[in-house]
Amino acid sequence: MEMLKFGKFAALALAMAVAVGCSSKGGDAAGEGAVDPNAGYGANAGAVDGSMGSEEAALRAITTFYFEYDSSDLKPEAMRALDVHARDLQASGQRVVLEGHADERGTREYNMALGERRAKAVQRYLVLQGVSPAQLELVSYGEERPVAMGSSEESWTQNRRVELKK
Repeated sequence: MEMLKFGKFAALALAMAVAVGCSSKGGDAAGEGAVDPNAGYGANAGAVDGSMGSEEAALRAITTFYFEYDSSDLKPEAMRALDVHARDLQASGQRVVLEGHADERGTREYNMALGERRAKAVQRYLVLQGVSPAQLELVSYGEERPVAMGSSEESWTQNRRVELKK
């Protein structure tokens, strides 16, 4: 049991190190006034009094996880929300669908594969947190179901995502 905890910790530490190391890509940041898909993340996201219950509720409300251009690396903010979802899924045994998406750049085939890699990244993280793989269904829509229309960084940023659907 102790070895399993160490393995989870080591995997989490490695994932966070990779995410931090890859989090800065010149030219990929959204411009001034753009919608921030990471809004709502943070230590006290949604918390009025800073209580742990409010923070957990705010993290539980996050069901869309965003990615950098041409990447399937989870961001640390997403990992915090996924930790809460993992505890909930372990307790309930509920099944969820992980829908992977990409922006319109790239070929249809490439974007389908990228959406799948993103969904698998979320799946791997949840499984490392103790969620049964049988509870997780993966679907990739690639560029086929954008939430934001247009050919701008603002639109693309919103379309690079995985949605957790209960």
